[in-house]
Amino acid sequence: MLTALAWVTYQSGKLLRALPLRENLLLAPLENAVKAAIIAVCAGLAAISGLPPAQFGWTVGHPAADLSVAILFAVTVQVSVNALTRWAIRRFGKAVYSPIVMLNIFPRTRREWLLVPLAMGLAVLLEEVLFRSLLLGGLSAWVPAPLLVAALGVVFGAMHSPQGALGMVVAAAVGVALSILFLWSGSLLAPFVAHYLINLLQLLRAREDWRWLQDY
Repeated sequence: MLTALAWVTYQSGKLLRALPLRENLLLAPLENAVKAAIIAVCAGLAAISGLPPAQFGWTVGHPAADLSVAILFAVTVQVSVNALTRWAIRRFGKAVYSPIVMLNIFPRTRREWLLVPLAMGLAVLLEEVLFRSLLLGGLSAWVPAPLLVAALGVVFGAMHSPQGALGMVVAAAVGVALSILFLWSGSLLAPFVAHYLINLLQLLRAREDWRWLQDY
């Protein structure tokens, strides 16, 4: 399943580079249906595994603390990534980063500003249920957690290849940090909220930098 998802991501990147899409990538009905189906499969696999729900982060012990840490985490990551991106572009040139994904998911109308954040929530839920809950939480019953964190970070970064080398490095680092946040909190709530807020803040930042992105 993870291999299939990686293949689809790779093919989507090739498509985005080959031709511009007229419709918002996040609002494609078929893509969202596939995401929902994969989430259901992940939940089903967890349910039949025989492991307790807590193993997958499906329990919440300290919601207020989880939310507070998630918000702080997201803001810190967003500020750091913005600074790193500007520095890396000046240091290595424009080839190090590609804004093609952001250009294809950015809301263009008021309606899309309502729908895109909702669709983004589904995309984030898929990544967190698959990477943090099922693969990290579930497999950590048999595989050492540090090894899983490192391996899943590499895979998570590779799946962001359409964003260029910088995008992959940043995604891998954020993936590792989200996995650590998951292990620390013992709940899927903290990494989900943090991941969603990071993406939402990126969207709001793109609104400020829209002319720069278009002329990139």
